[in-house]
Amino acid sequence: MSDTPLIPQKSPIKVAVEAGKTYHWCACGASAKQPFCDGSHKGSAFTPLAYTADTTGDKWFCACKHSGTKPLCDGTHKRL
Repeated sequence: MSDTPLIPQKSPIKVAVEAGKTYHWCACGASAKQPFCDGSHKGSAFTPLAYTADTTGDKWFCACKHSGTKPLCDGTHKRL
């Protein structure tokens, strides 16, 4: 795996999150459980990013892996 993450898709993934629950966002782009980690990064320089929801509701997680507000989408996928 290179130092550049894979791009599973160029649009965010909507996830219903629960306040206080921690989610592990895939940083490498290789996970089959996007946008979350399934351990595919093992043996690479990537590590998942822990995200603890502050409120219950829908969040848009980055799937292009290039957001400036990781793990949430900031629209960067529109420029890729």
